[in-house]
Amino acid sequence: MTDTDPVLRALAHPLRLRMLSLMWPGPMSAAELARELDVSHALASQHLRRLNTVGLVELAEERTRRGGRERRYRTVRGTPLSDQHHGAPMLAETMAHTLRERAGRRLEAGEGVTVDAELWVDPETWHDIRRRLTELAVELHEAARPPHAPGTIPLGVTMMAFPLEHTTPPDPPEHH
Repeated sequence: MTDTDPVLRALAHPLRLRMLSLMWPGPMSAAELARELDVSHALASQHLRRLNTVGLVELAEERTRRGGRERRYRTVRGTPLSDQHHGAPMLAETMAHTLRERAGRRLEAGEGVTVDAELWVDPETWHDIRRRLTELAVELHEAARPPHAPGTIPLGVTMMAFPLEHTTPPDPPEHH
């Protein structure tokens, strides 16, 4: 794993992935992240430093709070998850962990969409669907508000869509 891209290694931890999601709609401090994620302030700070080191978050503001300086960070806009190719299996494992955790918190009466598919489509269809999925992801992220904002509900979204390697099936056994 030492040859793995540092950005991918930072993304491949469930807590850091959740932190990026939480900071998308607006800046948060390590203390705020610790409360939201139910982890220690030290652990939240450690993960926040890692995200900052690889450029996935940026300092949004510093303010005086209780006699000290509070640094609040925001997620850097972009598509770091979609940009990962070689580390896709490691990232998928992290996303699977996050999905299992979120599925355990699913609202019992809440409507959702669940899809699992391995399909063959023409390239033009794939490019159109990929564009539309990207637009939907952007729309969701633009609509995101800080955790617990009045009039909002928490939502879990996990998605990976990508072309697969084309493999040739084995020849059927001959009958004698």
